[in-house]
Amino acid sequence: MEVKKIAVLGAGQMGNGIAHVCAQAGYEVKMRDIEQKFLDGGMATIKKNLGRGVTKGKMTQEEADKILARVKPILDLKEAVKDADLVIEAIPEIVKLKLDTWKEVEAAATKQAVFASNTSSISITQMAAVTKRADRFIGMHFFNPVPVMQLVEIIKGQATNDDTVSTIKAVSAKIGKQTVLVKEAPGFAVNRVLVPAMNEAVFAIQEGVATVEDLDLGIKLGLNWPMGPLTLLDFVGLDTALYIADYFVEEFKDSKYRAPALLRKMVRAGWLGRKSGKGFYDYSTDPPKPMRF
Repeated sequence: MEVKKIAVLGAGQMGNGIAHVCAQAGYEVKMRDIEQKFLDGGMATIKKNLGRGVTKGKMTQEEADKILARVKPILDLKEAVKDADLVIEAIPEIVKLKLDTWKEVEAAATKQAVFASNTSSISITQMAAVTKRADRFIGMHFFNPVPVMQLVEIIKGQATNDDTVSTIKAVSAKIGKQTVLVKEAPGFAVNRVLVPAMNEAVFAIQEGVATVEDLDLGIKLGLNWPMGPLTLLDFVGLDTALYIADYFVEEFKDSKYRAPALLRKMVRAGWLGRKSGKGFYDYSTDPPKPMRF
């Protein structure tokens, strides 16, 4: 099907990034969140990122203004999805929250709309089952930061049909992303490899194998990662990483995915990374100062 209008559920770091790239590709976008402050923050981030593009000469101010104007922030869920051809959900990785949201979306969306979840770990089939369109429900996993990262991981649920896959491939290409198609499994492909690697980095810190800065530098230089695993954890959010690790253990029944005690303790302390100001680095300083454990 041809997609012209997109609803993005969530205005956080993933949601506003998805709204940004969709609007930049010419789509009309409604970005929905539950509080005005979240919408204001999301719109401010999009404006800031577009401004960075203008400064670098990648677009004119007029082009940036037109892109921003194509994103409509909205609080009402029904209003956000009622005429959308594609609904992309980018809300927190909490199963009940996602299931409840999709039930609401199903009741308000058109019968033709395609549903896509940006989940990084949760079952597409499980979410599709609470709707009446399992054949048009799919995983569309973006990577952070969305305007920069080139990958979209497409995940088929048990009933996802080929037309839905083709639709999402076409949308992904239009917004400038490359795609990989994977079968449904916890963590899909990328996070199934990444999450244990990040966990192991925290185990190494917990055991005093290296300092935060030395471990990050070692992985960057030795494995050619663009950022170290601890910096990446702070960027992703330690609470999100912990949730995914716990979900993996529950789904795989395999202790190799277990979260380190240090990660759990940091989340309990409210050290969630960049969004809280402290994680494996202290972001109250510039540049951020590595923490000592």
